Amino acid sequence: MRPRAETVRLEGHAKQAIETGRNRLILAGCLMALAFTAVGVRVVELSALRDHNEPGVATVSPDARLAVGRADIVDRNGLLVATSLRTPSLYADPQEVLDAEDAAFRLSTVLPGINPAETAVKLASDRRFVWLKRNLTPREQQEVNSLGIPGLHFQDEWKRIYPQGSLTAHVVGFTDVDDRGIAGVESSFDDVLRGGREPLRLSIDLRVQHIVREEVARQIATFNAIGGAGVVMDVETGETVALVSLPDFDPNIPGRMDPDALFNRATLGVYEMGSTFKIFNTAMALDSGTATMRSGYDATHPIRISRFTINDDHAKARWLSVPEIFKYSSNIGSVKMALDVGTEGQKAFMAKLGMLREIAIELPERGRPMVPSPWRPINTMTIAFGHGLSVSPMHLVSGVASVINGGIRYSATLLATDIPARGERVVSEKTSHSMRQLMRLVVEEGTGRKADTPGYLVGGKTGTAEKAGGRGGYRQKSLISSFVAAFPMQAPRFVVLIMVDEPKGTKETFGYATGGWVAAPAVSRVIARSAPLLGVAPVDPESPEIRRDLMIELPAEGGKRLASF
Repeated sequence: MRPRAETVRLEGHAKQAIETGRNRLILAGCLMALAFTAVGVRVVELSALRDHNEPGVATVSPDARLAVGRADIVDRNGLLVATSLRTPSLYADPQEVLDAEDAAFRLSTVLPGINPAETAVKLASDRRFVWLKRNLTPREQQEVNSLGIPGLHFQDEWKRIYPQGSLTAHVVGFTDVDDRGIAGVESSFDDVLRGGREPLRLSIDLRVQHIVREEVARQIATFNAIGGAGVVMDVETGETVALVSLPDFDPNIPGRMDPDALFNRATLGVYEMGSTFKIFNTAMALDSGTATMRSGYDATHPIRISRFTINDDHAKARWLSVPEIFKYSSNIGSVKMALDVGTEGQKAFMAKLGMLREIAIELPERGRPMVPSPWRPINTMTIAFGHGLSVSPMHLVSGVASVINGGIRYSATLLATDIPARGERVVSEKTSHSMRQLMRLVVEEGTGRKADTPGYLVGGKTGTAEKAGGRGGYRQKSLISSFVAAFPMQAPRFVVLIMVDEPKGTKETFGYATGGWVAAPAVSRVIARSAPLLGVAPVDPESPEIRRDLMIELPAEGGKRLASF
């Protein structure tokens, strides 16, 4: 038996051990309670108090793994013109940054465009989230990581990439930093592209687009012009095969875009298109029945009205037949044809062609025509030869396609279609056939000879218009020089327009900067290069069938009547 004193001592040790264990359990419980409290506070902060616009890291669901950003945009042949790539963006939690000024300086050494002073202010703020730079390259992300600065984080975002660069700039447009479309079809189809999986297929053919851009740029450089535009349209569907406006821009580098380069001359700019409007004036007269191919008008003397005088640039000073008025681009004859139709008839015809409202094409950049109000007889006279009514080049192309394709107007479109388009009749088949003959005559014998392209039976019309100036006048040395053509004229498939803005004459053109010298040669080159790509085979223009279809017999010089044919 143990002594009583030893027993008491052992019981004391046991009580002390029990007390120590209990204290440790209480301490452990308190620590666990504190930990759970901290986690709970953090959950509340993230779910209820934090700004939901800030990026966060979350478990990626199977659906999210399938997300591909905006849908691709492709040309009519499936070639890529716009796509989306995942890129890291850099943001910071200023509360975690130890030294704002040092961090800002170090970031500026590896990230171009970072302003150290502005970044230091951001990093020293009391916010929990600030963007520092969006859409970094992999190399930039690696270099930022290597700095080892606490408080910096990355968030994956989508960046829009344009593999064709400036080639399709005015058609495709671009997106902002948040991947929202703000120009071109990126804007027009923003909702479709943001929620789509299938590529958006355009009517543009990149091969033809490249040819047109190259030829327009060549004429701008040759004639020291300020800009230009080019359009190719399928006359049977209204599909736009090429649409170019120069100067243009690279949508891959937003923020470096010149305002002039952003301006779409093909669809947003509106101009008085000069003598190309004689296509519409002549079709109007023929279709209304006030003139026939055998009709003639006295173009001996200029027309004087009020303080204005209407002359012919290539004056013959005699009676001219309708084909001669078109061939020689007679302003006097065109005015008299328009007056026979009348002001109301002219206005109704222009409305039917779509010349009095915005062109229905899938771009936000569309110009509203400048229409005379009130529409008086003097306006009827000037519109007859392409002044007093301003439209976009796309208006002109769409109208010409309607006149020469058999007389059916199709809506201009930038989307490829496999379904035959539905159109509305604007002129009779007979009028359409006569206009094909007249346009071919201009290229064979008139002001458009330089547009002739062996094997492709080109027909067209020149246009040279002075640009409007201040106080209702015109700037004589500021021209819009254009040529609009169709081919092949025995069965038209495509319309081509080249327009050059403010060209200057050269030694080779004897100082002239008219549509026949400036735009017609470019049209010829575009057709020669693109026709094989578009599946248009060359033909023999001297074949009896074609000669019979397109032949026009003109009266002898000085005659007042058109010979029978």
